[in-house]
Amino acid sequence: MSKVQSGLKYSTEHEWITDGSPVTIGISAVAADALGEVVYVELPEVGAQLTAGSVCGEVESTKSVSELFAPVSGEVVEVNEAAVADPAVINSDPYGEGWLFRVAVTEEGLLLSPEEYAAANDAELSA
Repeated sequence: MSKVQSGLKYSTEHEWITDGSPVTIGISAVAADALGEVVYVELPEVGAQLTAGSVCGEVESTKSVSELFAPVSGEVVEVNEAAVADPAVINSDPYGEGWLFRVAVTEEGLLLSPEEYAAANDAELSA
């Protein structure tokens, strides 16, 4: 069973975000587990303006290609180059070293609590 990290907010498209600004964004363990071995990630460029709910990149695995959706609106201020260079870190540590990018938020999209996200995805809430 996939783990859902407490203390984060989640989009229905499986992205997680931290509180504050800039926020850190990644994909959940639910998504990473469903994708299988991640082999490629395309992220928005620093300076890009994102709109909540819009496609902002993609994650490719040995099984499929999945679009990344922006959970917030705002400007991309940092990209995790280590995850681009070694996408396997997204599988091994999706809530830590596998983070994807950071955004200076102007508006949040529709987000779920960890409890709501875990219930909707038959996942286990972790501390």
